[in-house]
Amino acid sequence: MTDEREEFAHDPIAHAEARAGMTVGDLADEYGNAGLGASAVHEAVDVTAEMFEEATVFMGLAGAMVPAGMRQLVADLIRDGYVDALVTTGANLTHDTIEAIGGKHHHGRESHPDRSEREHDEQLRDEGVDRIYNVYLPQEHFAAFESHLREEVFPPLEADGTVSIQRLTEELGRANAAVNDRDDVTEAPGIAAAAYEADVPIYCPAIQDSVLGLQSWMYNQTSDFSLDALADMDDLTDMAFEADTAGALVVGGGVPKNYVLQTMLVAPDAYNYAVQLTMDPPQTGGLSGATLDEARSWGKLEKAARNASVYADATITLPLVVAAARERLDD
Repeated sequence: MTDEREEFAHDPIAHAEARAGMTVGDLADEYGNAGLGASAVHEAVDVTAEMFEEATVFMGLAGAMVPAGMRQLVADLIRDGYVDALVTTGANLTHDTIEAIGGKHHHGRESHPDRSEREHDEQLRDEGVDRIYNVYLPQEHFAAFESHLREEVFPPLEADGTVSIQRLTEELGRANAAVNDRDDVTEAPGIAAAAYEADVPIYCPAIQDSVLGLQSWMYNQTSDFSLDALADMDDLTDMAFEADTAGALVVGGGVPKNYVLQTMLVAPDAYNYAVQLTMDPPQTGGLSGATLDEARSWGKLEKAARNASVYADATITLPLVVAAARERLDD
């Protein structure tokens, strides 16, 4: 009977083990013995490790990854040479800068046991605290952020008039590193600083949709400083053209995901590797949850590309996948 089956192959579930003293790489290997989401994580580790070793890596970073505590992980990937270009949101760059100059995000809660959600957030409003699910950020940090931009970041760019968004993120990284060192800030200088020091470009195509964008617009009202939203596409497209082998590591969806993937629509080849970590389901037809197999139909991935998608909270999956992939490369 089995000889006549085209789809079925003898590959029994071996059942994962969890033991004291296991490394994260050991755990990822055990995931490969299981099914459902565990096998998806195992495949993502396989593809990520090979991509880090073989490809020019374009990383998309959406969501509240910096406030949620993924800042050092991303900075380390850049500094250690695993990311060649980063596409992210103005929000992540805003929060990255706040920590670079001495601000902190704090553990909070999404609701209060004795109040409605509305009453809980009204109290936070009265206390001058912004909430990102279960993360709190005092509003005074945004005032410090505005001062940092106006004193350290925008003035050096003003003489050039209109600059690319990538040029702004580069200057942001330089200023973050300088102030972090000058003021002896306890927290590390972060993502933008790591990118500046490693000469890795950061692209922020939806910068207007952030406090960084708002502050850029406000400074533009009284100066010659402005941003050219199309200028970045020259350099990013050149990177895609020049990459012999290309990989996409996409965390979250939205604009960063599409901006990373659409780059290959104007390049002679497409991505050879792709991994996405998202919570958005594909059934809505939205890009944030769209499968990477669907991207293959557009020519964003090569037909033979290795790809994996994990549908789970990226604050859980990103550290696991990255740590296991890096462990393999260090063996």
